[in-house]
This record gives sequence, structure tokens and C-alpha cells, in this order.
Amino acid sequence: MIGEGTKAPAVTLHTSDGDTIDAAAPGGPLVLYFYPKDDTPGCTREAIDFSALADCFRQAGARVVGVSRDPMARHVKFTAKYDLKVPLASDEDGTISDAFGTWGEKSLYGRKYMGMERATFLIDAGGVVRRVWPKVKVAGHAEEVLAAVREIGA
Repeated sequence: MIGEGTKAPAVTLHTSDGDTIDAAAPGGPLVLYFYPKDDTPGCTREAIDFSALADCFRQAGARVVGVSRDPMARHVKFTAKYDLKVPLASDEDGTISDAFGTWGEKSLYGRKYMGMERATFLIDAGGVVRRVWPKVKVAGHAEEVLAAVREIGA
């Protein structure tokens, strides 16, 4: 997983709201939160929490984008079902998660498999990763990220 103080990878995100964002040159603070799968309990809670604070992130000058390997059509349904206020980016080919180092071996009940690590990155306007939250616990996470955004300023 890439660390704080490093340049964000030069990957392009295509979001569910039609935006295109270059992670290495976002032009303003960018929060990328990586999550395993649309419409699962933890991922839904995280998306709803970031959506509840979407206006606060905007007022702080930051964009928030959720990233998973789900296809865009699934993102559109997920967004509509929960009236999400933050865009989602599809990483079906794994380019984005590989670049950030969020795809890796996981274990559940002794079974090993490859999957998305729940992690969040705060990237400043110049494309430098200012904060990394690896192995995110959902409760209170969106609020913690907003506080960090306010701390670094727009």
C-alpha cells in the first residue's frame, strides 16, 4: 500500500457522476475510499456515512470518491438504492487498486482469497498523499477523514 508523503499514482478515475479525475493531479483535495463490494452491510454503511457528510466535504473544498471492483452498472444501482451523494469509480480491471496497493490476500474462516482492503487515502491538490487509513473500521471513519481534510485545508 502506498504511504503518506508519496506522489499519488497517475491513474484516471471515471466516476458514476460522469467525472474524470487524475489521482496524481486532482486540482484540490481528493478522498479516495476503497471498499470491497457494493450493497454489503459495511460498504453500505461507509457509503451512507460519506454521503451524509458530502456537503461538509464540498465546503472544505474536497471531493470524495468510493472505489471498488464492481462494474459501473452496479454502482449506479447502489447509488440509486441508497441515494448516495458521493460518486463511485469502477476498477473492474484492477488498475487503480493495484496502483494504490489495496488489492491483496485476505482470510475469512481460514480460507485465503484475493480481495479489496478497506482503505482511505487523502490526496492534496498537488497529488501528494497526505493521509492513509489502512484496514478501516467504518464507525466514525467519515468524520475522521473530514477532520483531516479540514486540517490540511483546500
